[in-house]
Order: sequence, then structure tokens, then C-alpha cells
Amino acid sequence: MPGNRYDILFQPMRIGPKTAKNRFYQVPHCNGGGYRDPSAVVEMRRTKAEGGWGVIFTEQTEIHPTSEITPFIEQHLWDDRDIPALARMAEAMKSHGALAGIQLAYSGINGPNLYSREVPLAVSGGPILTFTSDPVQARTMDREDIRDLRRWFRNAFRRSQQAGFDLICLYGAHGFGILQHFLSRATNQRSDEYGGSLENRARFLREIVEDAREQTRGEVALSLRLSLHEGGAFGFSNAELRDFIEMHGDLPDIWDLANGTWEACSGTSRFKPEGAQEELVAGIKALTPKPVVGVGRFTSPDAMVRQIRAGILDFIGAARPSIADPFLPKKIEEGRIEDIRECIGCNICVSGDMTQGISRCTQNTAFMEEWRKGWHPERMHPKGASDSVLIVGAGPAGLEAAHILAKRGYAVTLADAADKMGGRVLREAALPGLSAWKRVADYRLGQLAPLPNAQLFPASRMTPEDILGFGADHVCIATGSHWRRDAVARLHLHPIPTDAAMPVFTPDDLMAGLVPQGRVTLYDDDHFYIGSVLAELLVARGCEVDYVTPAVKVAEWADNTLEQATIQRRLMELGVTLHLSKAPEAVGADGVTLGCTWTGRQSRIAADAVLMVTARRPDDALYHATRALDWQGAGIKSLKLIGDAAAPAPIAWATYAGRRYAEELDQPDRGDALSFRREIAGLLDLPALTPRD
Repeated sequence: MPGNRYDILFQPMRIGPKTAKNRFYQVPHCNGGGYRDPSAVVEMRRTKAEGGWGVIFTEQTEIHPTSEITPFIEQHLWDDRDIPALARMAEAMKSHGALAGIQLAYSGINGPNLYSREVPLAVSGGPILTFTSDPVQARTMDREDIRDLRRWFRNAFRRSQQAGFDLICLYGAHGFGILQHFLSRATNQRSDEYGGSLENRARFLREIVEDAREQTRGEVALSLRLSLHEGGAFGFSNAELRDFIEMHGDLPDIWDLANGTWEACSGTSRFKPEGAQEELVAGIKALTPKPVVGVGRFTSPDAMVRQIRAGILDFIGAARPSIADPFLPKKIEEGRIEDIRECIGCNICVSGDMTQGISRCTQNTAFMEEWRKGWHPERMHPKGASDSVLIVGAGPAGLEAAHILAKRGYAVTLADAADKMGGRVLREAALPGLSAWKRVADYRLGQLAPLPNAQLFPASRMTPEDILGFGADHVCIATGSHWRRDAVARLHLHPIPTDAAMPVFTPDDLMAGLVPQGRVTLYDDDHFYIGSVLAELLVARGCEVDYVTPAVKVAEWADNTLEQATIQRRLMELGVTLHLSKAPEAVGADGVTLGCTWTGRQSRIAADAVLMVTARRPDDALYHATRALDWQGAGIKSLKLIGDAAAPAPIAWATYAGRRYAEELDQPDRGDALSFRREIAGLLDLPALTPRD
């Protein structure tokens, strides 16, 4: 049970007609599953219920085909056939006493309708505002359209209640929801009773709340999710939000407040500290008698308590921390603070939604695999017939493999050549803005430390002969990778001409403390975060930086982690010279010849050094040398290469590889069978539609 220090977090709290068992509130968040992977989403939410959350919400749920955001895979509540899947989710959420919430969304000017092919409808018509600049426009809704939309919402309210949800969240945040579009002068340019003054702009929202109360007979609690500050000359500002709440303090049963755009609300830890939205939300509680929930990537229980005691929030809202550790509430309740798997704020979870794949988490390798693979964040399958495993390499893959195998019951030996275990996460954590990366190593080392069946040996370089003579049943090689220095990556598939007189560096050099001087050409064909981080490091060390990339923008894959625009703005503010759609064609003794990736037109820039941020080579020599020996004759049952040593990728791919190796050890060979469960759509026997005359 909680001690006095955290008791306040476990007080039951009223939300309209419902009571939450504690103040832990999993706000709506997407996961890449949506309508395609309903069972995977159900089990993910059930796991959070088991972990002790008081309130658990779905992701964005689209209420009508006139507003859908393909290619993104969200939930649908378009007709009654969508109810059974959502009912399963509501049941899973309530399985351990949590309140089940559904977020209802109508995207308006954010809905391109690429799948439904319906004409988009908006508060005020104009080009669709999406991530992908879809070349279509929305039509301005007339009064009949608004009446239709109210009816569609009432249908969604009925279906939500029928599915068993306790709370309904009306989505008007992040610029995505039509409720925000009505409130904001940026998107509401109407001259009728729904436009102009704040009172008029709030009319539709008031009508929807009244419809919800009537449709559900007041039996379902209503949450209103609004942006704290939209920004821009005409955006719904923090001051206007406060005026709105003061005018309508009793409107919802709970105010769910989140910063402006999705990027501003869910920024990476590189740019946003824990509790970053406090200034925008402070004082709002005094404007309303209803409870307030807010977010801030809260991972520290002491920070949570301070938010409550200071009167800033009533509920601790969380999306990413609930992903990294679904058992966060229970661990705090049981006083197991050291067991919390803290979110590192990398936003790899977001990338699952942005890439229309399935979400993953660097820290919680079981995320979205609870149903697909039967993995659990806290409980491991018991060990199989073997007894011992030797893991060589204590980076993210090796640490996760050791952690899971030890908890399964194997005798685990983890050896690493470095003096400190952690591999790439320790090196990257020392770079500007990436200190949270160290949590990947700290958590796993902390979990391994008390286990008597886990032995850790840093500063222990292994040879193939050492491995054969060790006597382990299984051997796992997780020796990582190193960065290339020859420009080979996506654009250049072969090395480019390079004069030996030009100093050429790699990220490994800089992370080892070898930093160039003077004017540096940084070539980024990696397109994620590391190039821009190293550019910041070079500027901090007094270098003049030319940032060269074949892409049309800096760190383009970071669009998927919601930080690309922030990265590019940061580099420009630091005075980094950007050379977009350019790539080095030759490195000379005193400069670099660049080629335009569109026209081939060449240009030249002077340089004192070159930094190549391109591809990585797997450090797999130990694996191949061991495999060349008679390892089976030495009694080794399996020899496996995992993580970056097999195929370099982001850190989340490495921890996943470690988990998969540990889970599959001593399991039957599946052959060509799928390694995960999936759902296949059934075919409806419907009469054919005939063309109209």
C-alpha cells in the first residue's frame, strides 16, 4: 500500500456520474493498431488496467466516414458493426476497476477522406490541413451540415454507451478536432451564429455537450480535450482558453488540457522536459469547479504529487509514460519506485502511428505485442529445457536479452569489452539533449543487479576460444555496430573519392571525444536525430558547420517522432548552414564537391574536416569467427546474432531484438509460420450495389 508520501495519488476522484479509483489518467493515444489490429489494441489496454490506471482511454475514434484521416489507421465508430470490437476494449479497460473512456473525433479540415472519398466538411472551407499536404479542399458546412454533424455525434454517443464506456472524450485539441476548429479564429471564419465572438464560436460545442447529456441520460461522464495554446496570430490562445473555461466552467465533467499542436504537446525529451506544460495550465483549476487533467511526460512520482498539492492538476495525465510502463501506478502504490520503467521521450511510439505500422516502445518491448506474441511487460514465460546463456555485448539488445532471460529463470552471464555496460545508449546519452537515453541501460542494469542467476562482467573482451570454452548452453552475440566513414548509405551505394589529406570523422569519433576543429562539412544520409545532435555538439565546440543532406529537409525521418521542424529550426538558430538536396561527390584535401540530387549541378565548399553520418557496419566478426569453429561440438546448442550486430537500427529495434531472442529461446522452431498473430477481415455476404440510372 502507498505510504504517506504518495497517498494523494490514490484518492478516489469523482468525474461527473463516475468515480475513478485513483488519479492516474491514461489520456487518449494512438498506437498504429486502430481498426486493423483490434485485438492487439484490446490487450494493450487490458495490460494498463492490470497495471493500476484509474482511467483508460482509447485512441482517436472517427465517428463518420465524411471525416477520416487515411493513411493513418485509427479506430472507427461509423455504424453499429463497429460496436463489438470497441465493447471488447471497454471490457478489457474495466477488467481491473478502471473507468473506460472513448475519444470521439470528427477531423473536419484535417480529414482528407482518401478512403471514404466523401467530400470533406469543415467549419470554414479550405485546403485540407494534414501532415501529407493532400491536394483536396473541404467544403464549408452550412446549417444543414451542422445539424447532420450533431446527429452523427448523437449516434456516436449512443454507440459508445452501448459498447460499455464510462467516459466520452470530445476531441478538440492538437488542431485535429472540429471542436477546436469552431473555437479558433484561425479555422472559424464564419459570419453566422457559429462565428465571430467567443460565445458564438463556442455554440456548437455547447450544443454537442447538451446532445451528449440527453442521449446518454447523464449516465456517461464527459471529458472535453482542448488545446492549451494554439499559437499563431488567429489561433485559440491560452488567454482565450481561460476566458472560455471561465464562461463555461461547468460544461464538461472534466477538462483535459493539452498543449497546442501534437508536436508541441508531445515533444521529445531532447526539447521538452518533464512537466513542460505547467506554465500554460497553472491557474486554470481556479476557473472551474470541475477537475482538470493535464500531461507532461510525468515519470517521477514526486513530480506528480507536486502537481496535485500545488493545485495545478487533479489527475495525472499520461500517454507515453503509460506505454513505457503500464504498471506505473501499481509500482508507486507498492513502493517499488526503483522498478519504474521510465519513458525516455524518444517518440518511437508515435512513429508507429505516423508510419502506419504497429507502435513500439524503446523501454517497454512488450508494447503492442501483448496479443500478437503473448508478451507481458512484467511477467515472463518460465524457462525451457536449457539452463545457461552467455551473452556477449551489453548494449541495448544484450541488456534486454539478459534481463528477460534472467527473469525467465536461466543462468545468465553478460560480458562486455567496455568498462561500463550500456553500449551505444551510454555514448549517445552524453550528447546534447539525449541524457534520458541512459534510462535504457539504467533500468535493465537495475533489474539485473539483485538477481542471483545473472552475472555481469564488464571489461571482459571475449575471443571465439573463450566462448567455446565457457560451457554455456546457448550463446548470444550482441556486439553492436560502428559508423562508416566512406559516405555509403542510401544515396551512395559505393564509396566516393576521398583525399587522404582531409580528416574524415564519424559519430563514433565524436562520441569518443575526438572532435574536429574549424569548418566542418557534416553529411547526413541517416535522416534521424544523430546528425543534428552532432551538429549542435560541433557548434558548441566552436566549429562552423555546413550541414549537407540529399533530403529536402533536415532529419526527415524525425517527422515520425514529431521533432523534424524543431530540429531544423534549432540548427538554423544556431547558425548552421544548410545544404538541402545536396550530397558530396568527392572529398578533396581542402573542401568537398557537392552535387545537386535533382539536377546534378556541382558546387564546392571549403572544409577543414568532414563528418560522415551515413550507414553503420555490424560488428559481427566475433560471431562469424565463432561460427567458423566447431561450436556445436563444444556443447553449444545455439549461436545467435542479434541487435545492431545483425542489422543496425534505432535503439527500440535493438531492445526488441533482445526481447525476442529471450522469449524464443528453447521454443519450437516455427519454420515458415508467422512469428505473431494477426487478424484477417471477414467477408460480408451483401447484395451487390447496382449503378443508378
